[in-house]
Amino acid sequence: MRPERGRRLRRASLALGLWLASFAALAVDLPADLAGRGEWRRVGSGSAHWLGFHLYDVALWGPPAGFSWQRPFALSLRYARGFSRERLAATSVDEIRRLGERDEARLDAWREQLEQAFVDVEAGDVLVGLFEPDFGARFYAGGALHAEIADAELARRFFAIWLDPRTREPDLRVRLLGESDGPGVR
Repeated sequence: MRPERGRRLRRASLALGLWLASFAALAVDLPADLAGRGEWRRVGSGSAHWLGFHLYDVALWGPPAGFSWQRPFALSLRYARGFSRERLAATSVDEIRRLGERDEARLDAWREQLEQAFVDVEAGDVLVGLFEPDFGARFYAGGALHAEIADAELARRFFAIWLDPRTREPDLRVRLLGESDGPGVR
């Protein structure tokens, strides 16, 4: 084999491997006890980026009937970098505000609840949020239940960050809802 052809073949093999790895990175699993609470399927997945920095991979999980605000569903996030729980809660509240909540006292109370529900994350950590329409939300860290928030309104507003049509990341929303294929969104 000629040296130039060999280099091209190695580059093509590397590119194919990286492309396939990008799909594997999106396969964020559910915690075992959550997976045992019924039949779940991955509805869609994608990646979030900000100014070119990879923030996290996310997958939406739902029952076989698919996504609906009237049925439980879960979002699993695998972080690509570290964030404090305070930063995660503050960013979440900022997005809830951007989507229309104007009651600052309510937003402050929600920020406190989210700070308690979240954990500090490092690259590779997975957090899972379970939406339960008549209850609120349950949050899993390290594969185990970490916190529960018995506030259905807060839960809906929180998950709307990704799933509301007015989300900051409409292309990611499309991927989460399984309306588009591909390894990620920038």
